[in-house]
Order: sequence, then structure tokens, then C-alpha cells
Amino acid sequence: MDPPKDAAFIAEDITTVVSSAIGSVLSNASYTPDRTKDWSNSIIQSSLKGLQSLNRPYKYCLTVTLMQKNGAGLVSAASVYWDPTKDGVCKVSWENETMHCVVVVFGVSVNVDDAPDDACAKTDQVAVEAEIQ
Repeated sequence: MDPPKDAAFIAEDITTVVSSAIGSVLSNASYTPDRTKDWSNSIIQSSLKGLQSLNRPYKYCLTVTLMQKNGAGLVSAASVYWDPTKDGVCKVSWENETMHCVVVVFGVSVNVDDAPDDACAKTDQVAVEAEIQ
């Protein structure tokens, strides 16, 4: 049974929130190693604020990867043990002339009371890949 729309993990909504956060922080930035920590923290704070405003029953975990454009590749993977009918993941990529930014949002539903006994019996492999040149 699918969760109601107001309780669902909707990747399009997550993408809108995170894209806005990235744009507000990095829109006019050039890659500077000394600024990456501040940029990452700002993207996370802004994204979490926007995700909270969606008023969905989720706990969120975000990762931010900032990488200078230099021809190197990036591959990242995660494994999760969750209820795939309620929980979700969304990847948002962004780039400009000097850097790449990849934000991954994991959403874990806080509504576990109505979960079937075998709801968490599935382990999903979540792969985030980006060819960066």
C-alpha cells in the first residue's frame, strides 16, 4: 500500500528544494578549497530548512560532495536497510565552470506503526554515479 501523497517521499519535491539551496549558495562561486566546508554547511542548512517546510513525516540525512573540475571521476555508493514503500533517496547534481556539486538526500519515514512485519526485509543498493570531466 502506498503512503498518502502528503506523507510520500516525492523526489521531484526534494529536487526542487535542494536545487534552490545549491543555487543560492554556489550560483556565482568559483571553486576555492578553503570555502568548501562553509558552502557544504550552507547547502545542508538551507536544504534541511526547505525539507522541513514540506511537512512530511521523514527524518532526512544529506551528503554534499563538492569537487573541483579537473577531469577526475567520482563514484559513490550506499547500502540501506529500510522500507522501500515509504523511504527514499534523491540525488541532485549541479555544476558550473569550476566545480561539481552532488547532494544526496535519504528520507526515512517516521511512520512505522502501520508497517508490515516484513517491511524492512529488503536491502536496497543505492548508487550515485557522476562522470566528471
